[in-house]
Amino acid sequence: QVQLVESGGGLVQAGGSLRLSCTASGRTFSSYAMGWFRQAPGKEREFVAAILRSGGHTYYADSVKGRFTISRDNPKNTVYLQMNSLKPEDTAIYYCAARNSGSYYRSRDYNYWGQGTQVTVSS
Repeated sequence: QVQLVESGGGLVQAGGSLRLSCTASGRTFSSYAMGWFRQAPGKEREFVAAILRSGGHTYYADSVKGRFTISRDNPKNTVYLQMNSLKPEDTAIYYCAARNSGSYYRSRDYNYWGQGTQVTVSS
């Protein structure tokens, strides 16, 4: 089974940057497409970004497009989320997830989830 561990969250001022990492173990990492989701208090879980197995195709929510970049390093079994120009509304717990098939933007189509890492953006 696949286990995912996120890291890199923290407190940052508006306009700052953070890079989240998610390291996988248990199965062949390159077999999975990867996604990032986030959930703020009182809100539903929201799709943020996804990347296909080869890393050649990426997808982003409109709210983060142009500010966030998803990438992966298959030999390191790691996916990254580079977050620039952070806004207070980006504050949430960020989760990485892995899937073999399905829609990149649907939470239910992901098979494995990490525990999440807190990102807090102050004004």
